[in-house]
Amino acid sequence: MGIKDIVRNSVAETIKNNTLSAATIYTALGTGILFSLYIYGIYYFSQKRNFYNKQFNIVLGVLPIITEGIILAMQSNLVISLGMVGALSIVRFRTAVKDPKDLLFLFWSISIGIILGARNYGLAFAVCLVTTIMLILLDLLPAGRTSVLLVINMDKEGKETDIMPLISKYAKRPKVKSRSRTAGGLDLVVECTAKREGELLEEIAAAGHVVSAAVVAHDGEAVYPNE
Repeated sequence: MGIKDIVRNSVAETIKNNTLSAATIYTALGTGILFSLYIYGIYYFSQKRNFYNKQFNIVLGVLPIITEGIILAMQSNLVISLGMVGALSIVRFRTAVKDPKDLLFLFWSISIGIILGARNYGLAFAVCLVTTIMLILLDLLPAGRTSVLLVINMDKEGKETDIMPLISKYAKRPKVKSRSRTAGGLDLVVECTAKREGELLEEIAAAGHVVSAAVVAHDGEAVYPNE
């Protein structure tokens, strides 16, 4: 028996063994719906405190079913599987993921669809269970204090050397992010991490030559006190 005969027999045996019955398809899709609703619910409850994107959550709920259908089709027919590989290889997605946590849910949804398409329901349950536990545990860990931006406007007589020691009383290692000297005065943007932001703002506003002061929170990285 030559190599061509071995490959031909192997392909024929694979197609024969992977022929899907209607009961198998409906069972797989029904299980996929349950897992999809589970991921939908986890994303909804985990993002309630943040900016919840319902459209993205709908995508997460439907994506496992579509991925599972693709895997099932690839298992049932070798020709279809080759065609899908070629078709999916030219698809390009340009939508940017704004939140890194959304990327986690996106891969979770796709991976569950692949696992269910392989009809490994025990593995899919284990992945969902472990992922949920990890999300809860890691969310409980302290994230540290995020830095804030102090926007300070001073008059013509104002100097940076007069205001920085005052900021250093409440914050460790303040950094000047922007300084602008105009005919009207001095504008400073200082990044710092302070425990008592309200007291810091009040004292800066009461300092000499300060016209206005504001505290602006931003989405930067958390800074730990021991750093």
